[in-house]
Amino acid sequence: MKKKVKKVENRGIDSAELILALEELEKEKGIKKDYVLESIETALVTAYKRNFDVNSENVKVTMNPETGETHVYEELDVVEEVEDPATQISLEDAKKIDVKYKAGDVVEKELMPKNFGRIAAQTAKQVIIQKIREASRDVLYTEFNNRKGEIVSGIIQKADGGIVVLDLGKLEGVMPLKEQVPTEKYRVNDKIRAYVLNVE
Repeated sequence: MKKKVKKVENRGIDSAELILALEELEKEKGIKKDYVLESIETALVTAYKRNFDVNSENVKVTMNPETGETHVYEELDVVEEVEDPATQISLEDAKKIDVKYKAGDVVEKELMPKNFGRIAAQTAKQVIIQKIREASRDVLYTEFNNRKGEIVSGIIQKADGGIVVLDLGKLEGVMPLKEQVPTEKYRVNDKIRAYVLNVE
């Protein structure tokens, strides 16, 4: 007796789930949903070109900010006579799509690439992770930038070659030789207090 194997289709991005995640991200981290969607669209264009070996600049990806639905378009200029089929469409062919088209218009022709859903899902995930990192870095930078001129406590992580590296909890502090007290000996795991001179 043959066993039936159910095929599971890789649908790629779960649009509704993506929008919910972006809204949550906006609430928790203060990262604007529109900004992340724009970044995902840009990353998807790059991913599309890389994975489908397309070099043209006329590929466009749009994501609906309400539903998360993703579309890949090829923008073609409507011309009387086609010189470059990668970027142009004849007026005759354009009128088959919509009779209102005239020379000089731009036709958005939807592309339905196979497996693009999986690529889109991976790309969206990478962009979201990158934006979370950037936002976290910005928050830390602002937090410590406001502490310039303050004394902070840290544990020495590294003390060789003239540079002392401190663990300040969420980030590291660096004390070059010129900022160290000449009479002090710095040893790994020692707890010290330091003055925040600058934040980079």
